[in-house]
Order: sequence, then structure tokens, then C-alpha cells
Amino acid sequence: MYKQELSKDCVDFINDANITDLIKNTKEDTGQVKEIIAKSLDKKPLTVAETAALIAADSEESTELLFETARQLKQDVYGNRIVIFAPLYIGNKCINDCTYCAFRKSLRTTVRKTLAPAELVEQVTALEDAGHKRLILVFGEHPDYTPEYMAETVRQTYAIKHGNGEIRRVNINAAPLNYDGFKIMKEAGIGTYQVFQESYHHDTYAKVHPPSTHKGNYLYRQDSLTRAWESGCDDVGIGALFGLYDWRFEVLGMVTHSRYLADRFNCGPHTISFPRIRPAHGVELDEQYLVNDRDFKRLVAILRLAVPYTGMILTARETPEIRREVMEFGVSQIDAGTRIELAGYTKDGEQELNKEQFEIGDTRPMDEIIMELISNKYIPSFCTSCYRQGRTGEQFMEFAVPGFIQNFCTPNAMFTLAEYLEDYASAPTKDAGYKLILDEVAHMPNEKDRISAVTHLDEIRKAGKRDIYL
Repeated sequence: MYKQELSKDCVDFINDANITDLIKNTKEDTGQVKEIIAKSLDKKPLTVAETAALIAADSEESTELLFETARQLKQDVYGNRIVIFAPLYIGNKCINDCTYCAFRKSLRTTVRKTLAPAELVEQVTALEDAGHKRLILVFGEHPDYTPEYMAETVRQTYAIKHGNGEIRRVNINAAPLNYDGFKIMKEAGIGTYQVFQESYHHDTYAKVHPPSTHKGNYLYRQDSLTRAWESGCDDVGIGALFGLYDWRFEVLGMVTHSRYLADRFNCGPHTISFPRIRPAHGVELDEQYLVNDRDFKRLVAILRLAVPYTGMILTARETPEIRREVMEFGVSQIDAGTRIELAGYTKDGEQELNKEQFEIGDTRPMDEIIMELISNKYIPSFCTSCYRQGRTGEQFMEFAVPGFIQNFCTPNAMFTLAEYLEDYASAPTKDAGYKLILDEVAHMPNEKDRISAVTHLDEIRKAGKRDIYL
């Protein structure tokens, strides 16, 4: 494997004692909570101490106020858009031995596989035929999955086109890289590079990631997205696996990480992920820190208030019922039609449990999820314009912070939804989708924008144009 180099000014910015002290000694203060909520509604990021105050506000009254504020803040920043993507597992070979993962190297019953070039074409084609435009490629940590190999997989994915289908943005979930590795990935044209810390709590991290393995180096992993930024990858995603340790600690750890990146690079992470641990083949779950549904909804709402301009990803780990509820509290991206076993998108029936990393909770097909979103007045968005217009990193914040991003995102969401409706949707979904789009256009406040939107929608519907974006 490549050398585990650290950034020049690397520092361990997670202080376990300080975070634990905040959790133990911060008490609910109704007056303070209202002040913090006012700050959130002004779209200002919260400090770690302010986030701890929201965590401590556990009464029903404070919880309802928290949920109400999260709903409002999400509407103010993101409108009613929900970005749609799909994960594509490329290979599950792994040199690590994470106790919670079905891909760990010591689990001999897991079927190991890496997609061959022809299989990659089959999987991407199947995803395009479902209507996907955004993928996240997932790789295990293994010497076979070099930056050069991953970059070539990205280029191959972009090159696969079927009918009107194409993948317009490829994001990455893979092992931390050194500087050269991140530069190689950037040159391949990736979007977001995700590295989840899994647990920000040092002792827990060491417990579930044997120190003798590549992933056992806590600081190298924590420092990875700093190296990414310094290598030119200015679009990064952080996350923690909830259920390994106290959810309150992990929330404060992620907020600490977000603020560290913002302070250092004038821009925090583009996305935050908060998956709950799920049953997996060959894994015995420690139930001590499993997060119940109420606390899960609270932590999502708290994160929305703490990092108002950060995209929040809710995956198919969760059931449709939970996804339906939690989406209200700040989620801006979800996956749809998800299969996570290797080569799973061309298979029918049940998931193969010895080929997937964990069990998923939402197995519904793409069109069913799109129809539900439309029925609940969400605009499913397949937009990738910000990446291709260079609106990433600090420049994205220049657009997003004043709220101008809605001038791009809502129209672009409608255009990409219209593409989906024309090319892939069932008849009921198509009818419902256009009713929603026309309602959205009617409520656009600027007449010039309304005319422009109608013109572009006609180009998609009547002239067969595709990939129209602002």
C-alpha cells in the first residue's frame, strides 16, 4: 500500500475530554436554545458548544421547536428539492478488519469480487436505464484499488452512454489517499470524495479498527480530507457510523470536523452523512450505542441547524417510513433504487447477503421512490450543474450563503426531473411530475424566470433536448 503521509500542519483536532465534558455538563436552557435557534435561522453555523446545547435540550417542547426550525431552515436553504443518486460498489476486497463490516478481511464467507470492465458497462447501463445521472463509486481498501485504477474506473463510467442516459457526476467513497492519489482522482473529474471517520471517539475507533491494519491509524484518516483539499479536491464529504459510540459525541465530532475545515479552507464539507449501523452478514452487533428513532430524528435536525449550508445524505440503510419522516428535518440527498451487492443492478430478487456490506432498509425501485417524493411535493433533482460550472468549494459557498443558489437549483431540478419524466418514468409518475413542475413554475416570483423555465421545459418535452442547465 501507499505511504501514509500526513499534511504539513496536521493536528488532531478532536479532544475527547472536551467533547465528553460538554455532553456531561451542558444542561437544557430554554432561553439559550431560543437564541441558538435564532442564529440558525439567520443561516449562521453553530459552534460546538451551541450544538451541545441543542443536544441537551431534550424536552418535548424543545424537540418540537428543533424539528420546526429544521424544517424551516431546510426550506430556506434548499427549497423542496431532493437530490437523487445511487451507489455502485466496484470491489469489496479489503485489507482492513473493521468489526462492524461484512467486507472485513477475516470474514472468509464473504464473496469477494471486483467488477470486470464488461460488468461495469452492464451495471452503469442498468443505472442509466433507471434514470440515474449521479453515482457514488464505492471501493474497498486494497492494493488492487490504486488511485490510478479508481481514476480509470471513473473515466470508464463517464464514457458509458445508453439511449438518453449518461452519468454526469461520479462521486467517490474510498480509502484515504496521499497527495498524489488525490491529485490523480481530481484529474479524473470526480465530484465529492467521501471519507467517513466512522467514530470520532479515539478509544472506540481503536476498538473497532485493529491498530495493526491500514485503517487503524486514526490521525491519518482524520487528516485525509485536509490532504484532499490541499491536493485540489475542494469538494469533500464527512460522516460517522452511528451506533459505534454515543451519538451525541459523534455529532459534536462531525461539527468539530466541519468547523476545522471551514476555518482552514474557508469552506466546510460539501456533504455530511449519518448512517446508522445495520445488520450485516457475519457481524455480531454490539447494541449498547444503537440510536433509537427519536434520537436519530433529533440528531438529523441538530446537524441541519449546526451546518446550514452542508448537504445532508440519508441512505437506503433506513426504512421507507424513517426516510419519509427524517427527510423533513434537513435531508437534501437520498439514494434510490439501491442495490449494494456486487453486480446487483442487473439481478432480480433478494439481495445476496454474502456479497453486500450491510442490509439495506429501503429496497423500493426508483420510480416508486420518485413518485412518492412528487406526491409529497418534493422535486427529485438529478442536477449536476454546480460541478460542471465550477461552483464547488469556496465558490459554492459564495453562491449558497446568500441564498442565490436557489436561482440555479430549483430550475435545474425541474429540468432534470422533466428529463426523467420523458425518458424513464411510468405514466402515473409522469403525469404527477408535470403537475408539480407546472405548479413550481407558476409560483416563480420573477416573470422573466418563468418564461425562461417554460422555454427550456418545452425544449426538453417537444424538441428532445437534454442536459439543459443554468
